[in-house]
Amino acid sequence: MIKASAPGKLMLFGEHAVIYNRPCIVSSVDHRISVWLKKRNDNKIILNAPGIKLKNYTVLIDDLNKPYLKKIRFVLVALKNFFEKYEIKSGLEIETKAEFSSRFGLGSSSAVTVSTIKALFELFEIEAEKREVFDLSYKTVLDVQGLGSGFDVAAAVYGGILFFVTGGKVIEPIEVTDIPLVVGYTGVKADTPTLIKIVGEKLLKEPDRINGIFNEIENIVNLVRVEIENKDWKKVGHLMNLNQDLLRELGVSSKELENLIKAALDSGAYGAKLSGAGGGDCMIVLSDRENLNNIKKAIERAGGIIIDAKIPAKGVRTE
Repeated sequence: MIKASAPGKLMLFGEHAVIYNRPCIVSSVDHRISVWLKKRNDNKIILNAPGIKLKNYTVLIDDLNKPYLKKIRFVLVALKNFFEKYEIKSGLEIETKAEFSSRFGLGSSSAVTVSTIKALFELFEIEAEKREVFDLSYKTVLDVQGLGSGFDVAAAVYGGILFFVTGGKVIEPIEVTDIPLVVGYTGVKADTPTLIKIVGEKLLKEPDRINGIFNEIENIVNLVRVEIENKDWKKVGHLMNLNQDLLRELGVSSKELENLIKAALDSGAYGAKLSGAGGGDCMIVLSDRENLNNIKKAIERAGGIIIDAKIPAKGVRTE
């Protein structure tokens, strides 16, 4: 039996613009998803996922092309793509376990995809560089979702904090090990595909204005990369606020996000912004370390839930 695990992600800077060939900065988080694989001597794929109450769910190898529930589709499409690429067919027993809920928007789909692909390489004794794991995992996510820039896949594969350009054109580590960050959850699950579609429609209607916003976001990402490496958290916080201003202009913030952002800033945070597609899910806050507890309390008073997420984390690994 082989076990592989991969971390979730937290978008720090560059949301939405990264879909349109701009860079972003993304971090892995220390909440992982694990996948266990074991070969079978028949044509059955048997899945167990206690976290989503799935027990002995059985699929035949020849039926991997059929549509399945989204919560298991990433694993099954990962298998299909791997089997097709390496001309393998094998029955499997699969079990998944998550350290975090998919409702938080921390990249559970990408983490389970990457864990599955990595475990398959190990199980069938095929050597693979990180880039090969990324490419096959990214293809899988696109096959399931139809869209995505791949930053969440990169975070799961490489770990650390990354400077990333759409589709993995650039994947470069940013050398920093500890950021004084707070993560707050709004309690509202975001609809990422819909938000991405809305921004895409705005781009078609107002290309000059929206591209102008994307270009400003790109400038912020390039500036903040330097300040993160310098550990100048006040400057990083200022740039965080500017990034949030631009996300408001895109129309992807929400009342719930704004309440938590205001609470954090009123408590002395250097900066605060939404993290991810917007509309709900998570926001992030940067502060001096001495003030982190005050900010957490302020977020909770404003109706938020603190997520104990340490960044960065190690990338995908077999255990």
